[in-house]
Amino acid sequence: MIAALGPHGGYILASYAAAVLVLGTLTLAILRDRRVQRRALAALEERGAGRRPARSATP
Repeated sequence: MIAALGPHGGYILASYAAAVLVLGTLTLAILRDRRVQRRALAALEERGAGRRPARSATP
């Protein structure tokens, strides 16, 4: 398969592997942070810190 990619097949595959690794790591970090933020928001709402009311269109 590497031979079908030409003389730079190893570099091409290594580049794809690095991109997949970076994107996977970022995805996991985002999902972990999402959980942390949801817990923090739930804790705030439990203590009574509600969300702000919507702003009116006219000042």
